[in-house]
Amino acid sequence: MKKMRRLLLTLCILASLGLRAQENTTPADSVGDSQGWLEKLVKGFSKVDENYVEPQHYNFSAMVQLTHTYDIYQLKSSTGQRLTLAPSPTMKVGPNFGWRWVFAGYTIDLKNLGTRITSKQEWDLSLYSATIGLDLFYRRTGNDYKIRDVRIGDDKNLKARLEGVSFDGLSVGITGFNLYYIFNHRRFSYPAAFSQSTCQKISCGSWLAGIGYTHNSLEFDHEKLERLVEQYSSSTTTEQLDSGLMFNSVKYDDFSVTGGYAYNWVFAKNWLACASASLGLAYKRSVGDAEQKRGFRFNNFNLDGIGRFALVYNNMRWYAGASVVFHGYTYRKSRFSANNAFGSLNLYVGYNFGLRSEYKKKK
Repeated sequence: MKKMRRLLLTLCILASLGLRAQENTTPADSVGDSQGWLEKLVKGFSKVDENYVEPQHYNFSAMVQLTHTYDIYQLKSSTGQRLTLAPSPTMKVGPNFGWRWVFAGYTIDLKNLGTRITSKQEWDLSLYSATIGLDLFYRRTGNDYKIRDVRIGDDKNLKARLEGVSFDGLSVGITGFNLYYIFNHRRFSYPAAFSQSTCQKISCGSWLAGIGYTHNSLEFDHEKLERLVEQYSSSTTTEQLDSGLMFNSVKYDDFSVTGGYAYNWVFAKNWLACASASLGLAYKRSVGDAEQKRGFRFNNFNLDGIGRFALVYNNMRWYAGASVVFHGYTYRKSRFSANNAFGSLNLYVGYNFGLRSEYKKKK
């Protein structure tokens, strides 16, 4: 965990160095000898073609966002037993505040507010520049899952009996970051679609490449599942849970290298539609405790996926829009496998203020 904190701190410092160079969007006529080589390099990477991309005119931004989330988890043993769990889709709302390139926000779960169900929480911090982007996230699900699909034993009617039954024996936490590089950053603006900090003037696309780290913690009460299976099984059938599904907790570390493509389509003045897809080669490291014998460990490579879609209206002062973000992760080994997919639909409206000095002069 200490290594993780140091890594995140280093990423924030590096991103801040890159973002600081974006303060002057118009290239200087000459570069003083007092500037270091690093500053020169960073400024070179931060330039944009203003025929394609309009830089941010304001220092601050306030936004209200409504988020509709969905999660699904599938656990599967080597014998073919499987369990698919998903909560009812939730609605979250929260304020967001931005200062230049840094955007942070907090959301609360409206559906479960004030109930005994564990509150769902999300913390997000995004740092964007013309060239690179850094997303930090902290996510804790509640315990209001329901059984969506189940295959245990030979009882063919068990699936129908258990489908939709509440199951509070699962709790998931996700913490991590994604750092990515935008190749065609002078003409393509990823922030224009997902952080509203610039405006895309002309349709354009770009290849993307990045790295990511995600830590998943999964708490699973298999004894509650066994009791449910026993309760809903027919009187003549006693179904047994496979040992591969008999674990209490699992922690996953996901290290990934990603590549993809994104395209911004400017179909009308101040309007933008974006589609982005990335595929990642991920190395998974997991440690869990098993009920029988010893805890299982597996180290393997899998494919992860990230999809992003956005529709934005932005006239530099006011902006509004919708975005969809989808993540998919796979973990596979001979005894046990897990598939995790989660996504969100965001609806937002915001206001920029605090005109930057260089644009005051232009007025």
